[in-house]
Amino acid sequence: MVSKKKNTTTTAAGDGGVAEYEQSREQRIKENLLRMQKLGIMELSRNLKPVKPKPKVVRPQKPVVTSADEPRRSSRIMTIPTVSYAEQRIPKEKVKKDVKIVIKDGSNPEVYTEEHEKMLGDHKEPWIVGVDGYDDEGNRMYDAHDGKSCHQCRQKTLGLRTKCLKCKTVQGQFCGDCLFQRYGENVEEANANPDWVCPVCRDICNCSRCRRVKGWEPTGNIYRKAKYLGYKSVAHYLIHTRGPNGKQEDIEDLPTDEEGDPMDDKDDGKQLDDKDDNNMDEDGKHVPIEKSIKPHDRKKKSKGDDDDADSDYKSDSQDDDDDNDDEDQSSEED
Repeated sequence: MVSKKKNTTTTAAGDGGVAEYEQSREQRIKENLLRMQKLGIMELSRNLKPVKPKPKVVRPQKPVVTSADEPRRSSRIMTIPTVSYAEQRIPKEKVKKDVKIVIKDGSNPEVYTEEHEKMLGDHKEPWIVGVDGYDDEGNRMYDAHDGKSCHQCRQKTLGLRTKCLKCKTVQGQFCGDCLFQRYGENVEEANANPDWVCPVCRDICNCSRCRRVKGWEPTGNIYRKAKYLGYKSVAHYLIHTRGPNGKQEDIEDLPTDEEGDPMDDKDDGKQLDDKDDNNMDEDGKHVPIEKSIKPHDRKKKSKGDDDDADSDYKSDSQDDDDDNDDEDQSSEED
């Protein structure tokens, strides 16, 4: 009972304090309002109106009148030549328009007939060079065990190879890059055609080995030049220029020295092939300096033909396994 009385007394005292504060606050507010009314502050604030912003006056710009007299300069710098900070771009050297392909004359004249023109191939879809049989770094994947030899470049690498209906041997195997650049055909389309016959059986093969048998000199790396002249491939260039309806303007006679011996015109069409002379073989294919070789291939040495610039060309003796494999497959099919 005693505690309840104390609490009641404390609450009443607190309520009385709040009420006194509120009363004094209201009293001060009233006094301030009366003081402001006496001073006229309330009416002054009502009479004040917002000031409208003045519109900006746009003055027309007067044209600058250039004086006919020469600009004033210090006599001290009159004798000093004016410095020009304009960049002078050196134009790039243009590609030669008069590109000519030079091939040495062999012991026999190189002549083609209309039958050879009929044997030329074609493609529906273009072949992308430098992808099939290459690793992620753009190097060819050589493998003497699992790789297949190409009749044109004679390199055992991984990738697609053609199969000839007529010969059914390794001479009918062409890699995709060689088949497209040298004969204008797509290896995938050739493999999809069961009646496809290889260029060797069609008598239009232009590899260095077949050309020497006929008494002709190797063509060398001429794919880019032939493409620049408007031909689909090297075979199309050779047969169309040396056939019955040949365009002799695309053939240039090989210059001779004082003794009458033929000499190469190495500067001819230089700008088309300079970038690839060190890394291109005779078939216009890139030969990377560092190649992907499997461990079991490192002990084997490869021999190249005397006309091949690439030391990694495989000799014909390494193709015997492919011949045996093809013979076994043909016997099983029979």
